[in-house]
Amino acid sequence: MAAVASETEKISKLQTAVAGLDQISENEKSGFISLVSRYLSGEAEHVEWSKIQTPTDEVVVPYESLAAPPDDLEATKKILDKLAVLKLNGGLGTTMGCTGPKSVIEVRNGFTFLDLIVIQIESLNKKYGCNVPLLLMNSFNTHDDTLKIVEKYTNSNIEIHTFNQSQYPRLVIDDFLPLPSKGETGRDGWYPPGHGDVFPSLVNSGKLEFLLSQGKEYVFIANSDNLGAIVDIKILNHLINNENEYCMEVTPKTLADVKGGTLISYEGRVQLLEIAQVPDEHVNEFKSIEKFKIFNTNNLWVNLKAIKRLVEADALKMEIIPNPKEVDGIKVLQLETAAGAAIRFFDNAIGVNVPRSRFLPVKATSDLLLVQSDLYTLVDGFVVRNKARENPANPSIELGPEFKKVANFLARFKSIPSIVELDSLKVSGDVWFGTGVVLKGKVIITAVPGEKLEVPDDAVIENKEIKSSEDI
Repeated sequence: MAAVASETEKISKLQTAVAGLDQISENEKSGFISLVSRYLSGEAEHVEWSKIQTPTDEVVVPYESLAAPPDDLEATKKILDKLAVLKLNGGLGTTMGCTGPKSVIEVRNGFTFLDLIVIQIESLNKKYGCNVPLLLMNSFNTHDDTLKIVEKYTNSNIEIHTFNQSQYPRLVIDDFLPLPSKGETGRDGWYPPGHGDVFPSLVNSGKLEFLLSQGKEYVFIANSDNLGAIVDIKILNHLINNENEYCMEVTPKTLADVKGGTLISYEGRVQLLEIAQVPDEHVNEFKSIEKFKIFNTNNLWVNLKAIKRLVEADALKMEIIPNPKEVDGIKVLQLETAAGAAIRFFDNAIGVNVPRSRFLPVKATSDLLLVQSDLYTLVDGFVVRNKARENPANPSIELGPEFKKVANFLARFKSIPSIVELDSLKVSGDVWFGTGVVLKGKVIITAVPGEKLEVPDDAVIENKEIKSSEDI
């Protein structure tokens, strides 16, 4: 009983403290209290390993089996007019040494992620005469900067809407009270609660009602840094014809793909299984690509009326991801949710096993090297893979800490090397690249500590380990 009393006491004190926070709305306050209450009650979803089943092709549909969309332009326009595109734009580019929204990092030919997204939707609207709007879900971290940035698209043929996801107070672990109520009134006192918050935020912002009034039926949700997440008429057509309320794009897993989770069939429904839910004794099995062959790309297609129904019924109780942090020496907790975990609450939900080309995220400068290289070209805002590359997998690239920040990365390459025939590259130490460098096979370049290693212009390095300029 004491534990229950202390849990009730914690919530009661928290409610009082949160009521005094005038920086957030009543919706945000109740959403936050609900999340903390669920966390304290320990209502974690325990997965019984023996009940996990591999989804059939009816549940995770092979992309190749989808019917081709209609050839007729007018019929395609009708399909596209039911769609809105939503990009998750709450992240900052801090990992890559940038300030401001990550979506404004230059990716290729001087274009940012956001430029490419706008160009892609513009060309779609122009080609089919349709009106696919773009929504950007910002966080309080990216909102002001994004509003300034989207002004440059005023003359485009695309409606751009921005809205903010929820702003929740960080919880002080010691006494479970909000950090802002203890005097931390700046940004450090708050956090955006993960992209699972996209569903209530769409409703609370009024954007969902607006989209429904425009005759929209589906929203395509994707990370703004995934260059492969483009509108696919074939997938949309399939969802409309089969009345699927939710579709998650999955793709064949490699050993590096642990983070996104995988789709399973569980007690008659399709469900996302993430590593945090896996019992310790099964972690290696989960990481293997023999049993769990697919993983979540976070490209999601969701029916708007279904979102409205489930949010209004408060039925989207996704698994809570506790994220401990430290602010000025104070241990705090962020409780977050993921949009992919919502799949089990929707009716007639499916996965589509898509080609790897639809998953091209840029999370680090090693990814930036891939998309800036001759492995890809840019066509109407779409990043297209070079057909000269015979290996379907991208090269594995590891760059040392000297390359971590975008500015340092760009400074160390006079031009991005040719990597069409590269299998793997590992670079460490004070290494600099000239122009016209060609890398093939397996290449390791290691500068001796305290020494600068310059790869000369037009050098061709194939299946070599380089430790000094004499090795080139």
